[in-house]
Amino acid sequence: MNSRYTYTLLTLLIALYFVPAQAQTKKPAKKATVKTATKKPAAKPATKKAAPKPATKKAADSKGLGDAAAKAATDTTKKGGGNNPNAAANGGSLSEEIVVTTAYKPVLADAVKIRRNPDLEDKVPFKAPLTYAPLDKRQEQNSEIRQLDPMKRPAEQDSVLTNNYAKLGFGNLKSIYGEGYFANGRDEALQFGGFIKHLSQSGSLQKQTQSRDDLGVFGKSIIGDNNVSGRINYNRLGTYFYGYNQDAPDNTFVPTKQHFNTISGEVELAKNYKDVENDFTYALKLKGYAFSNAYQARENNVVISGFLNQTVKQFYAGLSASLDLASQKDSLYSLGNNIARINPYIKFQGDNYKIDAGVNIVKEFGDFGKFYIFPAAKLEVQVIPKYVRLFVEAKGDVNRSSLHDFAMVNPFLGQNINIKNSVDQLDISAGLKGTLAPGLSFKASVYRNSIKNMPLMVSNFLAEGNKFAVIYDDGKARVNGFNGELDFKATDDFNIFGRVEIKDYQLASEKEPWNLPKFLLTAGTAIHIDSKLTVTGSLLIRGSTADRLLVIDPTSPSSGPPVYNQVKQPIKGFGDLSGSVEYKINKKFSVFAQANNILSSSYQNWLYYPNYGFNIFGGVGYAF
Repeated sequence: MNSRYTYTLLTLLIALYFVPAQAQTKKPAKKATVKTATKKPAAKPATKKAAPKPATKKAADSKGLGDAAAKAATDTTKKGGGNNPNAAANGGSLSEEIVVTTAYKPVLADAVKIRRNPDLEDKVPFKAPLTYAPLDKRQEQNSEIRQLDPMKRPAEQDSVLTNNYAKLGFGNLKSIYGEGYFANGRDEALQFGGFIKHLSQSGSLQKQTQSRDDLGVFGKSIIGDNNVSGRINYNRLGTYFYGYNQDAPDNTFVPTKQHFNTISGEVELAKNYKDVENDFTYALKLKGYAFSNAYQARENNVVISGFLNQTVKQFYAGLSASLDLASQKDSLYSLGNNIARINPYIKFQGDNYKIDAGVNIVKEFGDFGKFYIFPAAKLEVQVIPKYVRLFVEAKGDVNRSSLHDFAMVNPFLGQNINIKNSVDQLDISAGLKGTLAPGLSFKASVYRNSIKNMPLMVSNFLAEGNKFAVIYDDGKARVNGFNGELDFKATDDFNIFGRVEIKDYQLASEKEPWNLPKFLLTAGTAIHIDSKLTVTGSLLIRGSTADRLLVIDPTSPSSGPPVYNQVKQPIKGFGDLSGSVEYKINKKFSVFAQANNILSSSYQNWLYYPNYGFNIFGGVGYAF
């Protein structure tokens, strides 16, 4: 066959093969491709080039695919090559251009089958009718952070307190311990309850026993702008005069019994606090007690006190007053010892200062009838703002001698105690107080007190065997001292605190400040290890003291009253360490243990009256 026709037929077959494949891929139709083939001389066979894929012409109008198929294919052959320089160089060649145009005829076998059956069910989706309601809310500007509304915090499980609590324990030294507390629960308008306590123990000496009982009820109510509170207490302290000189024991010695009964009560009316300007405040209190011992000593006391205060911005003006009425009886006397006090004052308070200025007017009446006017002034200034404050104070007052107060300090007093009121003529103090670090607060001061008729407790063994008496330093005594307090509360679960007192006495008539220590340190701690375990401790360190012994002068004449000599009897200082531990088993039950005089030191507060040794007791507590 002629090579020209053979080449033309081959090109036509290739075009017919690629055009249907390109149509099935749905590619857009391209312009007709023009292919130029070059035939070389017979000496060097011509290399056939692959013809490009012809493109189907996209229909330009809306005629269907059948119209396109009906068009006849047209072959147009153009001859040329005379202008080809390569052909001239190779001795001449024949070039042909072939344009192939054909219609796309789809074949059913080439279609991609759909693997999913069509859903022929006619479903109309339901559309709910729309409703519109305007919001009754003011449009707020969101450019700033909105303030959160306060919300009441729900009560935690641990904060749900029980109203009643009771403890019962036993220990060595025949110790019996018990206490109970009772209340009506959480009521902001009315609170009432009561308590009861008992502690008894016995030492190694004959009749070295002591028992203490406390019983009381209390209540508080809010009535309008005022609140009313009151309480009634009963206290009983029982002991024996068991002290004697152990270096010279007496086989005929028989300790006698002593007890003290005190019934006390108070009621108070006060205005509730309000954070308002120029507020007027007031309070009125009535309190008193009836005291008696195992013999003929009796003391009744009634005190009426109150104050009025008017606030005008940073200015305070007020008046406080009290009426102290007391009757004191024993086998040898019956006294009326009454004191009236009036204290007008003004106060100025600013951010960095506080000034209290006033006077204390005191009048004794009854069996005593003196009149006094004392200063009552105090100044506080911030040295380091929010951290340290400097204070200076000057004051004075009359201290009523009380049988009850003397007995609570020394329960081994004899009968017919001498009664004479002491006078703080001028007490001056200055110091610093404030906060050194978070949780660490302090107070330190130096003072100088001028005291007239300062009371002293001394032994009266020569007259009453093993009992004590009260004497007074006639004249003006001066007491210089230093007080320091430190309180460190690292967290709510750890707190340690302490106080130190250092004193120097310059007496008017007595040689020594009998039974008054010059050094005293008290400290304590409370540690909550967890929600169930609590540990507490206390420490007492007291410096040495001295007691006055009266002995008959050997040179005293046989006729007439004897002459007595004063002999200084030193009493060593001591340290007393105590501690307790409590463990909560659950919300109802707990166990506890307490140890006193852990160092087991043999010491005595009063001459020939040694204290109890190491004492430990424990028991169980119940909340209900």
